[in-house]
Amino acid sequence: MKRLNEYRVMWILVLFDLPTETKRDRKNYSQFRKEILKDGFNMFQFSIYLRHCPSRENSEVHIKRVKSLLPPRGHIGILRITDKQFSEMEIFYGKKKEGKPPLPSQQLELF
Repeated sequence: MKRLNEYRVMWILVLFDLPTETKRDRKNYSQFRKEILKDGFNMFQFSIYLRHCPSRENSEVHIKRVKSLLPPRGHIGILRITDKQFSEMEIFYGKKKEGKPPLPSQQLELF
């Protein structure tokens, strides 16, 4: 079995809807967004961020990290899917098909 194959490689999607009514809410929103970006997530759409992980075990590390960053208010979803599932996504801009999902960003990980 290949070390990195389309069923072992994972993608994490963090989907969130956070309140921005008060100054504190806006600070929590900004801090949460900034911290997940520091952890290697990239914006896919507004309030949807994704991260490529070489293995399920690695994805668990990043999911645990996101959970430690959760703000006191708002709705946050964390979804983990295989690279194979991610590659089946169809992306459109209006009615025009855009093509394939984004490729993983080049990133050095040291453990």
